[in-house]
Parts: sequence; structure tokens; C-alpha cells
Amino acid sequence: MAYTRRDAATLTRAEKRRFVKALLEVKRRGEYDEFVRMHIEHFSSDGEHGLRAAHMAPSFLPWHRRFVLDLERALRRVDSSVTVPYWDWTRDRAATSTPWTADLLGGNGRRSDHQVMTGPFAHREGNWPIKVAVTDAAFLRRDLGRRRAPIDLPTKSELERALRDPVYDVAPWDSTVERGFRNKLEGWARGGTSWRNHNRVHGWVGGDMLGGASVNDPVFWLHHAFVDLQWYRWQRRHRGARYLPATPPPSGDAQHGRVVARHQPLPPWDVTPDELEDVSRVYRYA
Repeated sequence: MAYTRRDAATLTRAEKRRFVKALLEVKRRGEYDEFVRMHIEHFSSDGEHGLRAAHMAPSFLPWHRRFVLDLERALRRVDSSVTVPYWDWTRDRAATSTPWTADLLGGNGRRSDHQVMTGPFAHREGNWPIKVAVTDAAFLRRDLGRRRAPIDLPTKSELERALRDPVYDVAPWDSTVERGFRNKLEGWARGGTSWRNHNRVHGWVGGDMLGGASVNDPVFWLHHAFVDLQWYRWQRRHRGARYLPATPPPSGDAQHGRVVARHQPLPPWDVTPDELEDVSRVYRYA
């Protein structure tokens, strides 16, 4: 029977407590750091050689759908009532609103070093040491809104621009494409200087949410649950629209062997984008 993912802003105190407790237990068991390692390993860009599965490619959405689902399964092994909530960053836009409360994810980092000082994931609580990272910091860091060069979270109209596009993705299937739902949602722009939607949220949170080790901040999951919800909504708006490319780019194409086609397996799993397009039997959104 399918379970329901809900808006973080609607969670009761008890639901927040169970979600946090399950996250901390997955961390204590050592499972959480394996998710961080996996994301770092698959954080490949256009400029690198080989297959791109997690970012700057059509498989951005199915890869993260399976990634969030795996974390959710780990949480539900601890507490079967827990699901991953989503953060609606088009509505909850302040550094003091959901999910930045002491009973959920805690607040912003301090000015000196961006160390998070409040909430269950603060370093001083002793339950969330950063063990796998691309920096030497052992504590969770945030810089909500980017104090020195402020940016805003994406708006509903910016998200709507992505949802309106009836085509999933287009060649050359990378960060440079200007058409297609996937890149408008993932948020790359020509030259990589202007972030949109998903990317800008990572930039707005700052700290550990910048780069391949972004999983170290638990908000990663709430953010990507909301991104996954947009794919869910896009599918229902554009009935019959499918994941693209349907077939692999041919030999001689610059993207040959670099992107995952609809019926090819997504590393590191033995699952295809085609199999991840419909998850209605697993979960739904409230």
C-alpha cells in the first residue's frame, strides 16, 4: 500500500520528532555517511569524461528519485511511520520558517564560520559529526540567503516556467540546454553563472549544501522531495510525455556513453528511468 509524503510545514510535533529521531539513528548506524559517499561519487559535470547520471543530465530526476527512496527506506526500517517530508521553497522562504526550526532542522549558521548552533543537528549536540566531506569542517554549516552576496529562493513563477515545458529534455542532454523541463528545473543556465530552481536552493542554503557533499545537510532530502514532487506534477500536466532520450545517443555523438537512456540502468542501481517514472504504488504526495 502506498504511503504519503507530506509538506514539512504540516507536520505535527510528534511527526517532526519521529522524523528527526529516525535520521539520527540512520546516522548513528553509519548508513547515512554511505549516502554522502554515493552522492560525491556520482557528482560528475559536463567537463568530465564518462557517464553522467546524477547531475547535468536527463537522469537527474530519476537518479535522485531512487536516491531519496533509498534514504526513506532506511528511515522506515527504524520507524515505519516515517516518510520524507518536502520543503516548499516557493512558499516557506524565510530563514526562520519551516524547515529552519529548532524542532526540525535547526537554524542558520553563525557568521564567523557558518556553524549551525541550534536544533538536533548542531555539532554541540554530538549527534551529527561530518565524517565524509570535501572540506575539513566537522560540523554542519549553513549560510541561509548568502549574507555577503544575498540571493532569493526561486519563486512560483520561476518554477512554473519549468512546469510549462511539455518536453522532458533535449539534445545535447547537458547543462547547456535551454529547452526541456529537466534543465529548467535542475537550474543550469548558459555559462553556469545564473542558477535557477533546484540549483539556486542549494546556493541559498549554502554551507554544506554547496557541492557533492550536500547530503550532509538533512535539508537535502526535503529539497529533493519537493523537486521530485515537481516531476510528479509535470507528468500529470503533460500526460503521455516521457523521459528522454528514449534511446542512447549514437556512436559519434558527443554524448554517446555519457547519458542514460530510458531503458538503460542507472548506476549504481539495476533500475532504469522507465521503471522510475511511475512510483504511485510506492508513495504519493499530499
